[in-house]
Amino acid sequence: MNLDNKLNNLIRGQTVTPQQRHTFHLRVINKTNITFSNSENTLLEKGLNYNLHTKKKNWLLNLALKAETAITQLPTTDREFYRKIIADRIQTLQHHNNSNFMYNTHPESQTIKSIHTKLKNNNADNSN
Repeated sequence: MNLDNKLNNLIRGQTVTPQQRHTFHLRVINKTNITFSNSENTLLEKGLNYNLHTKKKNWLLNLALKAETAITQLPTTDREFYRKIIADRIQTLQHHNNSNFMYNTHPESQTIKSIHTKLKNNNADNSN
């Protein structure tokens, strides 16, 4: 019985909620008269380090060129072997990338274009 009381006291001590709640600063502060939609605000609140789910149209070509540059640094006896491996993998990427992924049609891409257009139309872009 004494052990149960000790256990109950420990549980009550661990489950006490704090009296004061911490308030966080807003992630996005709009200092313009531009009205942003909920989806635009949601995207902006993800922060500067958020990675959009889009790829540039020539990303696969750039990958191939970077791979070839790396291959030229290898000993000449190994180059053809690695070229074949990389060519196969790039072909696989190209096959998976064909019609399943349309460039810049992801909703976030359209939202970022909308934000950019609003900023530009209101002369609020970062060139000022």
